[in-house]
Amino acid sequence: MPSAPKSRLTPLLQSAGIPALAIIFMGFFGYYAVMGPNGLLRYREYSRAYAKREAEFAQLDKRRAALRNQVALLDPKRGANPDMVDELVRKELNVAHPDEIIVPLN
Repeated sequence: MPSAPKSRLTPLLQSAGIPALAIIFMGFFGYYAVMGPNGLLRYREYSRAYAKREAEFAQLDKRRAALRNQVALLDPKRGANPDMVDELVRKELNVAHPDEIIVPLN
């Protein structure tokens, strides 16, 4: 039985197969480098989120410093600040005379 004659196209396709796969492979990774979840186009979004988190961190840092100051004023080893103790007790127990004016120290 005679075999079918090979066309000229078959060797050309066989020799172009490996470079074509390499181009598809590089294109796949190139696409994800630009458009992927950690790609170049997401950098701006990450920068904005980072700036927002930095602002939140600055606010929390200020709040932490204020709380540290209050804790230092209530430290029994150094003697608690009577004004701070009075302020906290009145605030927590909601005890104030009608003619008193409470001025919070922020």
